[in-house]
Formats: sequence, structure tokens, C-alpha cells
Amino acid sequence: MLARTRSLGLYGIDGYSVDVEVDMVRGLPTFTTVGLPDSAVKESRERVIAAIANLGITLPPRRTTVNLAPADRRKEGPGFDLPIAVGLLAAAGLVPAEKACSLVYVGELALDGSLRPVRGVLPMASCRRPEDGEGLVVPMANASEAALAAGGRVFAAGSLSEVVSFLRGSSELQAVSVDVAEFLERPCPGEMDFSDVRGQEQAKRALEVAAAGGHNILMIGPPGSGKTMLARRLPTILPPLTPVEALETTRIHSVAGLVDERRPLVSRRPFRAPHHTVSDAGLIGGGTYPRPGEVSLAHNGVLFLDELPEFRRNVLEVLRQPMEDCFVTISRAATSLTYPAGFMLAAAMNPCPCGFLTDPGKTCSCSSVQIQSYLHRISGPLLDRIDIHVEIAPVKYGRLAGAPTGESSETVSGRVCRARGRQIERFARNPGVFCNARMSSSLIRKHCQQTEEVASLLRSAVEHYRFSARAYDRILKLSRTIADLEDSDAILRDHVAEAVQYRALDRDYWQ
Repeated sequence: MLARTRSLGLYGIDGYSVDVEVDMVRGLPTFTTVGLPDSAVKESRERVIAAIANLGITLPPRRTTVNLAPADRRKEGPGFDLPIAVGLLAAAGLVPAEKACSLVYVGELALDGSLRPVRGVLPMASCRRPEDGEGLVVPMANASEAALAAGGRVFAAGSLSEVVSFLRGSSELQAVSVDVAEFLERPCPGEMDFSDVRGQEQAKRALEVAAAGGHNILMIGPPGSGKTMLARRLPTILPPLTPVEALETTRIHSVAGLVDERRPLVSRRPFRAPHHTVSDAGLIGGGTYPRPGEVSLAHNGVLFLDELPEFRRNVLEVLRQPMEDCFVTISRAATSLTYPAGFMLAAAMNPCPCGFLTDPGKTCSCSSVQIQSYLHRISGPLLDRIDIHVEIAPVKYGRLAGAPTGESSETVSGRVCRARGRQIERFARNPGVFCNARMSSSLIRKHCQQTEEVASLLRSAVEHYRFSARAYDRILKLSRTIADLEDSDAILRDHVAEAVQYRALDRDYWQ
């Protein structure tokens, strides 16, 4: 007997529909799975047969063929266990075939018949079409995540026996629904705050400017000066995620298996801090079966690279393309996948190998050759893509021991949101541009008009510090952001003067 069920597959961060056809005919008992299955799908035979047997159900000895269509697309992962099991039961006449075909199934089976969660449920649920059935049946742990996607009912099941009882009409499965807006409004426990930082007023101002314009930032200072502490609080002053951004970010985390069952929606901007030993595939993404890397997991958030010169040169160089294009394309012989990678880069480094070049309380033991060699581990093209270079000085004891006097993240975020609002309005007719850091050369000329006084200051700065053309553009972008923070339509002399101060490596270390 031939039976059909429906399931969903995953390609990159996009889902697609899969028809599961099960044919049981007389002959030598065999079990064959076709349709380009990977090892996990081939092994589903053992899991499915054991799960059905442990329910007390005996399948007739037949020649069984399972086809996963479309047959020319590779099927990966254990999520096809449940639809294959339902298809076998329908083909054997143990559940109504018509009702079995009216639903979509995703889930991994344990040998006792219980359902285990799978990765990528949100993008799979998002791709469902009206003709794909009356509802989606998923493991209990994936139910809230699947319900984030609009388009049909979602049923949560804890085991294969519950699904069988539901198909036979003897019980009901729990229908799950969630409110995206409610998840976004929930407070995050233990969230850091900008007011925790003692002193470092210049650095906090630089982070505010970076957040307001979406600018990449590099902090240079001795060990213990607070670079990591500042970077970890950067997401708290960024504008809140919109529902569209939250769902887009959650899709990537779902594919990577990082979604929390208790908080299925990524409601705060992600912060990723890979170790300096990370490989280029770990940073950008890839592998035999490509998976998103750190730059994609940081999409709509912050990618923090601590001890920047300690990263391998080839790893840093692969950052250049996603920093410009906001996406990553991973090409293999059989496939090519594109992952979003619109992140803010926050990096930190010491001023020299020993770290104490700019520390007034300690003596640097490095030679000038060692210092230059250390700084030149970061290539010029990568450095040019970082808008803000800010020096971090050690905090004196009096500031550490005193009461916190800094502004809270909520206060700073309010100014950042107002500045971003001006930018969104400014670039409303420019698709893909939502902040000053994304301005092209033509937009810079249009929105960064200079008075004679401003032009004179810029000319002096460029000639004195020998800024490159790209650094000149970065200064104009920063000036525009500083003006937005002060609700100024025009770029003033003070705005440009502050922007020039944020090119520390151009001014000092590279001389």
C-alpha cells in the first residue's frame, strides 16, 4: 500500500517542503530510503522501527521503500523520523491515511518513541504553503519556536504514541500560539548596564557615537582598562530589535541550534565574542554541510573581537567582504549558500605586545620595531573599514572606589534611538541604507555638506595627519552621526573636530 505524508527540509536558513512517500508491497522484507538522504536520514530506519515496536505495534513484513521528494535535493538531519514513522503506519493501515496526509511533521524519534527537538524549526515553519496541510506537528520543545512563524496551526507532541492517538481520533494534540510583541517586551534577566562602567567618559562617548551611526569601533588600551567591559555593554545602548529583525535573527540561531526553549525568540541584539583561535570557517561559516558562522550569529548585533592582533591574518581578512556587503556567500562544489551578516564590529587590542605602552603607571618593555610589527598584524584595508579608533586609559583608584556616576543604558539608548530615527527618515528612499555607516560616496556628498569653516578644518586635519581618502569619508560619516546626536541638520566645526579624534591609529601609532 502507498501512503503519503509531508515534512519540511532546510537549505541554509531557508526551509522547503518535502513529500514523504512510503510504499509497502509483498516481497522480501527490506527497508530502503531514497531521495538523496544523508547519514542521519539513512539511520532513521533503525530509530523508526524501534520506536514503533516499543509502542507495542507490529509492522507487517513487507518490502518498504521511502522516497523523499524532491529527489534532487539533499536531505539532512533527523527531523524526518516522525513523518517516516507516520507514513509507515499509514501504509500498514494502522492510522487513517487521509488524515495522516493532511498534516506536516517534523521531529526526531528516540527509541522509546519520545520526540526530541531538531534544529531549524523556525525557518522550516516559515516556508509552509497553504497546500501543505492543516497544521504542523513538532516536538514539544520546538512548539513555541515553530509558532513564531505565521501560517497555520502548530501542534506540540511529546511522543509518537500521542501523534498516533491524535490521528486515530482518540485524543487531541495541544495547539500552540505565541505573541512576538510579548516576547520582545519581556525583560532579560541579568542584563548589563552602561552605568556599571566607572570613568572612561571618552570611551563611553565613542561607543554612543558608534551605536548611533552603526559604526565599527576599535578600542586600544592597556590590560585591565575596561575594553571588554565596555564592549559587552554596547548592545544595551543599541535600538531595540524590531519584530522583523528579531525573527530574522532567530532564524539564524535556530539553524545553529542555539534557540532556548524557554525564550524561543531572540529578543535582544546578539553579542558574539569568538576566541582568537577561531578558524575562518568558524568565523564566516562553512563546513562539509555549511553552517552559519560567528558573523551571521552576530547579525543585527555586535561581533566582539578581543585581542584583535592575536587573530590569524587569514581569519581577519575574510571579514572584509561581510563588513562591506552585510552577507556571506559560502560556495561548495555541489551548493552555494548565502547567510546574512549585518553586524557591528567592536574590537579591542593592546597598544603593544606587553600592553603597557600607554599606561602611565607601568613601563613598556617593547622596542619600536616590536610595536610596529604588532600593530601591522592588522592590515590597512581592514583598519580602514573600522570607523572609530579610540584610546582607553586606565581608570584611577578614585573613580573605581567612588559611587557610579555614569548614565544608564536606557538614557544613552534614548539618544541613540532619536539619532537612528533621523537617519531612517533621511535614507527612506535608499533601500539597504539604514544608518550613516552604510552611506555610499554619493550619499556622503549629498548629506554631509560642509561650510567654509568646516572645510578648512578638514583640509588642515587631512594634510597634517596624512589621512587616506577612505579615512576622510569615515570622518564625514562620523561627523554626520555626531550632528544627529545633537539634533543638528548641519555639520559644525565641533562635530568634525570630535570625529578627527576618533582616528587614533591614523594620528599616532602609524606615524
